[in-house]
Amino acid sequence: MDDTPAHERRFRGEADRLRSDDRLARLEVPRVVALCLEGLTRPRVLDVGTGTGVFAEAFAAAGLEVVGLDPNAELLAIARAHAPGADFERGTAEALPFPDRSFDLVFLGHVLHETDEPLRALEEARRVARARVAVLEWPYEEQEQGPPLAHRLRIDTVLNLAARAGFAGPEHHRLTHMDFYRLTPG
Repeated sequence: MDDTPAHERRFRGEADRLRSDDRLARLEVPRVVALCLEGLTRPRVLDVGTGTGVFAEAFAAAGLEVVGLDPNAELLAIARAHAPGADFERGTAEALPFPDRSFDLVFLGHVLHETDEPLRALEEARRVARARVAVLEWPYEEQEQGPPLAHRLRIDTVLNLAARAGFAGPEHHRLTHMDFYRLTPG
């Protein structure tokens, strides 16, 4: 019997693929970081589902205090190598191991569609966020990269989940290749 937690089995493929030049260009990391931080001053950031630490690295490079969280120990080792100034812990989006309101910004980059319980993940993000939760997701359309269409979330699904989780006035921004959501804890 395989006793590997389900969250660890979800990522299939090579970790190097998560940092390929093409994928990084599609992520628009500087633009996403700017949208996340707009109006916030030197926030403490939680990067949920950090993977190889692409966004944790970018937040740390901006001089911010960053904690990355992921259930996959192998990916966390890679993240630590790329963002030595950040702290990394093992855990899942549905059970964040942090006190209430302990981060100014909670970022979920390409993780909501991977969770077992997306509503629970957003409720947990709201619980530990003081000012903002930001969500980056693949758009609900067939693309060469990213998860299959059946694993992607529609815009109205994410906005509905955000409302049910208690966020006030969720915002959606369509980026060149991604959907970005900015949520304010109600």
